[in-house]
Amino acid sequence: MGEAVMFLLPDDHQKSINTAPEYVNGHDSSWFEEVIDDDLKWSFALNSVLHKGISEYQDIVLLDTKRFGKALVIDGKMQSAESDEFIYHECLIHPPLLSHPKPKTAFIMGGGEGSTAREALKHKSIEKVVMCDIDQEVVAFCREHLTANKEAFCNKKLDLVINDAKVELEERKEKFDIIVGDLADPVEGGPCYQLYTKSFYQQILKPKLNTHGIFVTQAGPAGVFTHQEVFSSIYNTIKQVFKYVVAYTAHVPSFADEWGWVMASDTPFCIEQEKMDKKIQETINGELLFLDGASFCSSTVLNKMVSSSLKNETHVYTEDNARFIHGQGVGKKSNL
Repeated sequence: MGEAVMFLLPDDHQKSINTAPEYVNGHDSSWFEEVIDDDLKWSFALNSVLHKGISEYQDIVLLDTKRFGKALVIDGKMQSAESDEFIYHECLIHPPLLSHPKPKTAFIMGGGEGSTAREALKHKSIEKVVMCDIDQEVVAFCREHLTANKEAFCNKKLDLVINDAKVELEERKEKFDIIVGDLADPVEGGPCYQLYTKSFYQQILKPKLNTHGIFVTQAGPAGVFTHQEVFSSIYNTIKQVFKYVVAYTAHVPSFADEWGWVMASDTPFCIEQEKMDKKIQETINGELLFLDGASFCSSTVLNKMVSSSLKNETHVYTEDNARFIHGQGVGKKSNL
């Protein structure tokens, strides 16, 4: 891995794992450092490193952090943390499911830790959730270590598939009410940046949506200084394929930034505050911790700088003209 993603340990011992993150000298406690940019790092004090290794596709680390609990790091980038992952996953999964008249089936691209499936399975109308992740190792150790998702992994409505999401969608004859992109951020050399391209959305994904179907994807950092890395481009690319597109953001503390999602359909969305609150009460088992009608509606109101960038963005994701966030994948690319 080309990035200086560091683990600072207290025992003055320095070692490295192939091209994976290095472990170097620290003082009072162990630390994980994520390199956000050439001049910016984000550090976490650690209790321990639960798992580390390089799979066929990605560099994978599972940490036990002091501030955020268990944290999944892929290719040097924080994917989710135990204490605040509900923000990311509620924002990803519930807006499309609440906007759909009666969602019965969902296809999750990625989502190996199980949290997105967990949230989808809270909806009473859901009959089947297909979770398709390319990396068996990610799924295996998340299943073992992330206890909050054990029930979801055992749910009979969950169809867990280890495969390339593009191949899986192409080969399946069925269509879905909801398709979710819970993919790693697009980094150069990573396994999934091609799943953010116009050709994939138009030729593979959209034909697999039922009438009134909705697509939603995580879309990377969306802060004042970061939204033009990939967020604005993903939004503009999806606009080329779908008639109705909504971008929304929320602050995720463990990401140290505002985060973005994009929801799209050829059918208008129902995102009125009162109607959404009513559907939450009627259609979801259990209580949401972060999302309600008011918070979702407010999340779609972007600040002037970000909204102007989205309006004026011209870049369209293609296989030969992609944008990447700062970072570098270490595994081999998927067979797209």
